[in-house]
Amino acid sequence: MRIISLFMFAIFSFGYAKDFAIIDKPIDFGPNRVSMTKDYIKNHYGLNVKDIIINPKIIVLHWTAVPTLEGSFDRLKPEMLLTDRKDIVKAGAVNVSSQFLVDRDGTIYRLMPENYMGRHTIGLNYYAIGIENVGGRGDKSEDLTQAQVEANAYLVRYLKNKYPRIELLMGHHEYDRMKNTSYWLERDDNYFTFKNDPGDKFMAEVRKRVKDLHLLTPPVSKDCR
Repeated sequence: MRIISLFMFAIFSFGYAKDFAIIDKPIDFGPNRVSMTKDYIKNHYGLNVKDIIINPKIIVLHWTAVPTLEGSFDRLKPEMLLTDRKDIVKAGAVNVSSQFLVDRDGTIYRLMPENYMGRHTIGLNYYAIGIENVGGRGDKSEDLTQAQVEANAYLVRYLKNKYPRIELLMGHHEYDRMKNTSYWLERDDNYFTFKNDPGDKFMAEVRKRVKDLHLLTPPVSKDCR
């Protein structure tokens, strides 16, 4: 059964008010996934933790590269990493995850506790809340919707209000620019993948709608591989 929590927010700077519902649609996150997440934190960040609760400072926007909600959800739901993720399997057995998933019509789903660490952005998970968006392509072309832009802007505002320490908003494709910052924790220099999501256009549209929050962006200088 889905539990709906309704959060209302008026975006006055754009002259309209829009209501969004955050719908709980939990992925599998039992003791085994928690244990694997602790192992990931120890192996990649050098931290021995009692729990996987984070104090978020970053919001990272993504796309799923899967065209449907259920297809995207099915990729994130299992506790163990899927066998086709050969690009990251050596880095740990815990499946990829994100705190939120936004459907193409703008419907927002909360997949896991907001302050649990997910596996969605190399080097930054311990400080980051991830927002996945249904859609996207393997190349650099963008196909996310206007409804997703609005929903992501709403979520950014909701999260900043709830977690005031959040100070940076970024796209997954910008994460290489974070390697020389204090946020970056990854110990394995060879653990790195190139990303295109969610693209510059999508990020510009979301940032325009939340510019009054004065969130930081990744440094301009890059250390690409």
